[in-house]
Amino acid sequence: MKAARLYAYDKAMNVELKIETVPEPTINSPDEVIVRVGAAGLCRTDLHIIEGVWRDEMDADGALLPYVMGHENAGWVEAVGAGVKSVKPGDAVICHPLRSCGICLDCRRGEDMYCQNGIFPGLGTDGGFAEYLLTNERALIKLNENVLPVEVAPMADAGITAYRVAKRAAKILNPGSYCAVLGVGGLGHIALQCLHELCGARTIAIERSEAARKLARELGAHHVLDGGPDVVAELKDLTGGGAHAVIDFVGELGAEQLCWQMLRKGGTHFIVGYGGQIEVPTLHIILNEIAIAGSLVGNYMELVELMELNAEGRVKMHAQQYSLDNINTAITDFKNRQIVGRGVIVP
Repeated sequence: MKAARLYAYDKAMNVELKIETVPEPTINSPDEVIVRVGAAGLCRTDLHIIEGVWRDEMDADGALLPYVMGHENAGWVEAVGAGVKSVKPGDAVICHPLRSCGICLDCRRGEDMYCQNGIFPGLGTDGGFAEYLLTNERALIKLNENVLPVEVAPMADAGITAYRVAKRAAKILNPGSYCAVLGVGGLGHIALQCLHELCGARTIAIERSEAARKLARELGAHHVLDGGPDVVAELKDLTGGGAHAVIDFVGELGAEQLCWQMLRKGGTHFIVGYGGQIEVPTLHIILNEIAIAGSLVGNYMELVELMELNAEGRVKMHAQQYSLDNINTAITDFKNRQIVGRGVIVP
């Protein structure tokens, strides 16, 4: 099969993925499933993998290289193991990014992404930037009949990451309150839609890209700011003191230092993007009773819920498609912020 493989980590990202012919995956366990990849989302984590940010976590000695990235996958079931009962060849499916075991305590309480025995295609083993992907039955959700894999693949990670944090924020957001979304890219544009579905808060989209600001307006953001040098003051003036919640989908390049300053007393800063470091005076945290919380990828049931919203047309993915042969062009466009929404690789 054709696959795009990473051969070296490079902080400067002066490497390209190599398009090669490699053996197709094979089923080695009764619960395994081979998916013919219909589409795979391109994620900022993929850029961080190339940069070597994840090296200490997943491949300290470089033994994994060369390997296939791609952890946002959807397609059609190609083959199933002897124990698979819920899907059959030909079924259109989306893959939860983690192959969870289902029997550890974290899996049993529904938090699949905490799985103590999890396997993460695209990070710790070969992923979906290829024609076929090996996963397991537990990771799969059958798609609604009117939904195509290419329309939803990035929701396997970007979508449920945005949905999970929007769901957490919605619990503390009442009608009339304000929620700022920093970064209206692949995750942020999904979070805006989810917030509008889950709560009555007023949303404030903050984005440097004019194209992304235009998308935010089209998606119903109540206010849109350009993220200039006075953005904290602008937001505080707009909200009468600060946002009740700020969701940071950037998490680096200085953005992480702005978000906690945008909060009103009792507000919460949700961190989704990563790469930078946050430094907050402890006295400020105490006097203003603000909270700073990390938010991870969503669990299996959150992907089920998001697929329901998508099937009903209430939350949609805005994406730009690239062929597998053009994956390096997609990566370059992503680095240069030329993709509005999400980049999608179609084998």
